[in-house]
Amino acid sequence: MTFEEMCTLAVSRKQEMPAGSGTAELFRGGAHAIGKKLVEEAAESWMAGRYESREELAGELSQVLYYVACMMAEKDIALEDVYRRL
Repeated sequence: MTFEEMCTLAVSRKQEMPAGSGTAELFRGGAHAIGKKLVEEAAESWMAGRYESREELAGELSQVLYYVACMMAEKDIALEDVYRRL
């Protein structure tokens, strides 16, 4: 899955709020809940970068990207908005 696809998935989860979806539950908690997950995964990425394998680090970083996509969806930030800041 690409980051663009991840962003599309996050937006669809927010719009549809499917029953039983952990992401939908996260959206119910708003920016605070999403931010907590983002910080948690960033910390786990830091630790994986220090102590774990490249594969484990890649997994942690993929989760950071997913929660970035969720925060973007929560705050209605388009990928193009972010790209303009790079």
